[in-house]
Amino acid sequence: MLTRPMLAEKSIKVWLGFWETLAGLFYPNLCQLCREERATRTEGYVGTNCRKQVKCIEPPFCECCGQRFFGEISQSFRCGDCIDQKIAFTSARSACSFEGPVREAIHSYKYQRALWYEPFLAQLLLDAALPTLTKTSWDAVIPVPLFSTRQRGRQFNQAERLAQHLGRALHIPVLDKVLRRTRPTVSQTKLPKKARAENMKDAFHIDQLPETSLRRVILIDDVLTTGATANACALPLINAGVETVVVWTVARSEPR
Repeated sequence: MLTRPMLAEKSIKVWLGFWETLAGLFYPNLCQLCREERATRTEGYVGTNCRKQVKCIEPPFCECCGQRFFGEISQSFRCGDCIDQKIAFTSARSACSFEGPVREAIHSYKYQRALWYEPFLAQLLLDAALPTLTKTSWDAVIPVPLFSTRQRGRQFNQAERLAQHLGRALHIPVLDKVLRRTRPTVSQTKLPKKARAENMKDAFHIDQLPETSLRRVILIDDVLTTGATANACALPLINAGVETVVVWTVARSEPR
């Protein structure tokens, strides 16, 4: 005899199958990056060969910001950027390098609303983050917010959607109302390294804290470059009483 939860799960599978078939009518099972190999909706329309070009970020890297050390090293280290700056977050990690198919997928996802890449990007994040995050307990996932006009123009916040995937995997809430972006900022990609921290100064404030206390939270964004945005988000959280803020992103822009 099927229980109510079992019936609900069966119904969900039926609907997913229906939408999979419907999506196939508009988007053929073809990799949307190379247009040469087969790829399905559940794969984010990214084929096997394009996935092989993804460069995962592995140790050694800075114990604080996660910047890779290109060479051999036998002990943990803290990069010069983190030594010279006051860092509010405990650590920042990224799943892969912001180049090749990852860069193309993220740009299309954010700026062209190519939402079919979401399963691909979310899985990169989960594969890298879960082995570490499941070792301890967390109170919530908090996405980096967009300024209101930018979110209306884009119609969604990519960090929030990625955070939902992680929240479901860890069985913890996603709190998208805690942080608020108080002013529009120039795109970080258009600024030199030294100007990015100033661009983000006081750009984020606490908007709505939950009734239950937050001690350990995970901050989510799509790309990390210098860490200025993540640091600007972590600072008001720490000032509000959060003890630990770890940052996870799908990709990291690395120095050449």
